[in-house]
Amino acid sequence: MPKNTSQSTRPAAPAKSRKPFLIGAAVVAAVAVLGIASYQASTPDPKPTANDSAASASEPSAPSSASDPAGSGAHPELMKLARREAKDPLAQGRTDAPVVMIEYADFKCSYCGKFARDTEPELVKKYVDNGTLRIEWRNFPIFGAESEAAARGAWAAGQQGKFWQFHAAAYAQGAKEKGFGGDRLKELAKEAGVPDAARFETDLDSDAAKAAVTKDQNEAYALGASSTPSFLINGTPIAGAQPMDEFARVIEAAAKK
Repeated sequence: MPKNTSQSTRPAAPAKSRKPFLIGAAVVAAVAVLGIASYQASTPDPKPTANDSAASASEPSAPSSASDPAGSGAHPELMKLARREAKDPLAQGRTDAPVVMIEYADFKCSYCGKFARDTEPELVKKYVDNGTLRIEWRNFPIFGAESEAAARGAWAAGQQGKFWQFHAAAYAQGAKEKGFGGDRLKELAKEAGVPDAARFETDLDSDAAKAAVTKDQNEAYALGASSTPSFLINGTPIAGAQPMDEFARVIEAAAKK
């Protein structure tokens, strides 16, 4: 089985990060679906590391399940994870869009950056702008303290309506190599146009920021996510920064349903 080079595998998670996350009885039967997708998309490395240097993407095969006898890879019960909150600063697109793509990603992940630069803008132009797709971001920091800090920084920028601008700045070519230390996060906030720098710093280290990031992180762990980026498109898992055609295929199939 060929090794997938479109996703970054997380190091072993701290025990505290694996605490149970209640996602509802209807969803329990489908947990670990992202882990299954990751496994079927690639042969796991025997010793996962945080090395996520960019390489070419490969196409995964979607898993089938009892909830999806046709084998398309869809798990309709996982559609319940879409929040569809009108004022969610970490989302874009209509709340009543027929398709919701949930993205679990890390700002230190090279493949997440590749997706953000190369594929996501196309998805926005083709599907978000016409009302077909809604994209909901979930912070899934898996590469240590700077990943956690960047996630909180993104959340803090979102409190002032600048999440997507921060997202673009953090995923710009070469941005990851500069790290996500305290001063660097302030630079990114400024680049993103966050208006109140003092509030940004306060929000960055707040309990609310930590709770929001932990909530997203636990949701991903509960689904068995083992790499970044990982996606759910109306309950269909996609593992890795796959080509535009793969996302288009799943989005269009979901829209027809």
